[in-house]
Amino acid sequence: MILAIVGLGVGIVETERFRRMEQRFGARLAERVFTPGERAYAARKRRGFESLAVRFAAKLAARRALGLAHARFRDLEVVRTRGAAPTLVFHAGAAEAARERGVVRAALSVTHDADLCIAHVVLEGGA
Repeated sequence: MILAIVGLGVGIVETERFRRMEQRFGARLAERVFTPGERAYAARKRRGFESLAVRFAAKLAARRALGLAHARFRDLEVVRTRGAAPTLVFHAGAAEAARERGVVRAALSVTHDADLCIAHVVLEGGA
């Protein structure tokens, strides 16, 4: 099967701005935006807010790639298995949108440092 790009998205989050937002809204923000698995992953990290910030950037990129400006953030999940690159998992409305677009593979690339979190999502589908 030949694959074609059916969606492309980029998300950029200022790390410090996200940290301030997390401090202001705390658990309410985390529960609304992140899945239990994402919150647990970040809780194991010394600078967990960076892990959440880069996941937020990935969710923004995935929403753009799917063309879903108003998708629920928790319908998009960044999963990281030890020794493997992070991957995207679509749930509920995001999964339905991915099926409608014919998505068969979602490529995710993330990077973060003290200043910025950047995520790129490429969605591929059968052509």
